[in-house]
Amino acid sequence: MKRILLLWSVLFLFYSCSSKLDYSDKKIFKYNESAGITSLDPAFAKDQANIWAVNQLFNGLVQFDSALNIKPCIAKSWLISDSGKVYTFYLRKDVYFHKNECFSNKDSTRKVVASDFVYSFNRLLNEKVASPGVWVFNNVEKNGFKALNDTTFQIVLKGSFPPFMGLLCMKYCSVVPKEAIENQENNFARNPVGTGAFCFKMWKEGVKMVLLKNKNYFEYDGANRLPYLDAVNISFVIDKQTAFLEFIKGNLDFISGIDASYKDELLTPQGLLNPKYSNKVYLIKQAYLNTEYLGFLMDDSLDIVKSSPLKDKRIRQAINFGFDRVKMMAYLRNNIGKAAVNGMIPRGMPSFDENKMYGYSYKPDKSRALLEEAGYPGGVGLPEIKLSTTASYLDICNYIQHELSQVGIKLIVDVTPPGSLREMIATSKMNFFRGSWIADYADAENYLSLFCTNNFCPKGPNYTHFSSKEFDKLYELSFSEVNDSLRYTYYQKMDSIIMSEAAVVPLYYDEVLRFIRKNIKGLGSNPMNLLDLKKVMKD
Repeated sequence: MKRILLLWSVLFLFYSCSSKLDYSDKKIFKYNESAGITSLDPAFAKDQANIWAVNQLFNGLVQFDSALNIKPCIAKSWLISDSGKVYTFYLRKDVYFHKNECFSNKDSTRKVVASDFVYSFNRLLNEKVASPGVWVFNNVEKNGFKALNDTTFQIVLKGSFPPFMGLLCMKYCSVVPKEAIENQENNFARNPVGTGAFCFKMWKEGVKMVLLKNKNYFEYDGANRLPYLDAVNISFVIDKQTAFLEFIKGNLDFISGIDASYKDELLTPQGLLNPKYSNKVYLIKQAYLNTEYLGFLMDDSLDIVKSSPLKDKRIRQAINFGFDRVKMMAYLRNNIGKAAVNGMIPRGMPSFDENKMYGYSYKPDKSRALLEEAGYPGGVGLPEIKLSTTASYLDICNYIQHELSQVGIKLIVDVTPPGSLREMIATSKMNFFRGSWIADYADAENYLSLFCTNNFCPKGPNYTHFSSKEFDKLYELSFSEVNDSLRYTYYQKMDSIIMSEAAVVPLYYDEVLRFIRKNIKGLGSNPMNLLDLKKVMKD
């Protein structure tokens, strides 16, 4: 079997997207995707596994750099109207789709024009496509996508929405060719045609995927055309311990994140790389736009809330003050991530401010005082409180349970399967639950939308049913503020309101960890944990 797979690898690497190549020194980047890939269609780029692969194959109008600044991509420049509702993009003239037979024969291609974006974006809205990314264009006017000519594309919004450029960086907003989509013999999800630095070659289900260098890619790094790699090889080993061993042997070039099966082998208790691997591996560690938290159901019109002690803000605040997040990170997370003492907006977000201390730190005496003020001195008479979580977070919840017991709060930790937990949270059947929010786009509005009254679940993402007129007013005002600094002031005020009402218990702001072989250069990282291989070099 191994010989067959090796033969496949060698044979496929003798071809580019369209023609034979004579590789004397193949630069192949290898990574494993234990979660598997379900689709290479940008319309279904919902989870990280799909997004990473799609990002190598497709481009959009704009893109994020490593610091989450919005940069040109297929659009070389753009204008935003004073009303904030009309976005006009001026496209490059040198972007071509990958060569594919859908354009008449296997060596054919064509230039990307503005009407391709009209088609691609309208396709995302098509109910028959059923893309999970349809919400991206909820604020676009009917017939709001316009090709003014081949190189000028326009989007008209219903109302001003400053984070919109960040939405356009999402892989849902990639350009696709109509010819490949409407070819009934072509399953686009498994035979994609894009414009990216790499083009699709082979996908053997559960075994491997091969992407090859796009020799006609339009982006340059100085005087050098990108990408530098000849190919990308993605394996699908499900067991993370096995994948780790392959990485250590040099059969994989990097691994992302950390699994419990090898956490203590790769990392010191301080969260640094184990010195025994320092001659072969280097570690990149940075803020990740993910806030882990505990949520309270706040809707006192529900019987489940009326009968709960958690309806009292002082009890919710006592829980927030009652455990040491810093110690939790050191003992349970090897200091991967930072204690969430600043609110819901995570580190790494442009509007995050380390000096805004409206969150909660460890103050057990304050926690006891709040309990006494609420009528439960030392916790006497306070009913047991149930916290619902999944098995993956049991250690953290058990830690919080023990810490809170020291101030007089009795917590029952209830472990629920992930699917059941999600359903019960969405149907408002859980008073106190573990949650997390990974940013879809690099703007704090993405987090603050979780607390807008109009976003009550199940129609929206407001799982806590938090409601505040002051918050909602600031939320609406932020839509009309194009000045980032002023808008960030609104965001921070909204975050402080959430914390004042103790609608949630922020636990920690996550971090991206990338373990990379030392012969790999230029991989880097970013707070969205997006994998970008176009500037990667391999010695």
